[in-house]
Amino acid sequence: MKLSHFNFDLPPELLAEYPSENRDEARLMVLNREKQTIEHKYFKDLIDYFDEGDVMVLNNTKVFPARLYGNKEKTGARIEVFLLRELNDDQRLWDVLVDPARKIRIGNKLYFGEDESLVAEVIDNTTSRGRTLRFLYDGSYEEFRHKLTELGETPLPKYIKRDVEPEDEERYQTIYAKNEGAVAAPTAGLHFSKHLLKRLEIKGVDLAEVTLHVGLGTFNPVEVEDLSKHKMDSEELEIDTAATNVVNNAIQQKRRVCAVGTTVMRALESSVSSEHTLNEFRGWTNKFIFPPYEFSIADSMITNFHTPKSTLLMMVSAFAGHDFIMKAYDEAIKEGYKFYSYGDAMLII
Repeated sequence: MKLSHFNFDLPPELLAEYPSENRDEARLMVLNREKQTIEHKYFKDLIDYFDEGDVMVLNNTKVFPARLYGNKEKTGARIEVFLLRELNDDQRLWDVLVDPARKIRIGNKLYFGEDESLVAEVIDNTTSRGRTLRFLYDGSYEEFRHKLTELGETPLPKYIKRDVEPEDEERYQTIYAKNEGAVAAPTAGLHFSKHLLKRLEIKGVDLAEVTLHVGLGTFNPVEVEDLSKHKMDSEELEIDTAATNVVNNAIQQKRRVCAVGTTVMRALESSVSSEHTLNEFRGWTNKFIFPPYEFSIADSMITNFHTPKSTLLMMVSAFAGHDFIMKAYDEAIKEGYKFYSYGDAMLII
């Protein structure tokens, strides 16, 4: 399939600026692939589609406050620095994006905080907006990371035009987030409340956790019509023994395995054995899933509504069928479903 197959007109007012007031009361569209039916529910109704012994796989990555604002030496120009990944903790080297990039050259210094106690020196250009920074800070590594957290801001997606509010720190994070390292939330998981997880536990639905640290590469625009030529950025992934045991037991027992989000689906499909079971994994994945694709592990998934021409839309199209997904998206737009990170949810069974 080609890039143009994934284009559609998305009214800008359907891009969610705020999440639903209660996590599990977002709307839920349920797609049944076998029956080709579409139902309109609420996220808390999810429990009706799962039974004892079924498994939900969650991504327990934790978003860190990756957006910083600093001032350039001499000119005082305000510069946005988006932390992408730590390269070396001893030397405090980070890959970052800077904006406006044209003002930032190798050798420049940036000052952060009212007291300017944190300084960064630009030591390399990586892409048009990418730079490598060396942070200069008098203190231990733990104190340095605390300083980054203190000065950083919740990295809401750029399409959200409003200022970051205190509530975003908690709402742009799943309730089961544990392992810090993501610069964007695994948004399908934002809909789970403690109450809903407890109800699932009581019903006997098992939970497995993997860690995939979401990077901005997931959201990079696809700029080639031939999808086979698009390259995904690598993201750090860990699948431990406990997760593989839970998932493989469900496969053996012919129970439902649900990937909570595109990040989980990508994680599962990145470590499949020749017997179509899940292997342990620790490393990096740049898996790009687009139609046609044969899935090996999960037979259901939860996902949000994605933007036109996105790699996320391509993945769900591979899972549910392109025509069925585009029909569902037409209906979502007519019914006023909210799209993207703070938007409503879809269950595909």
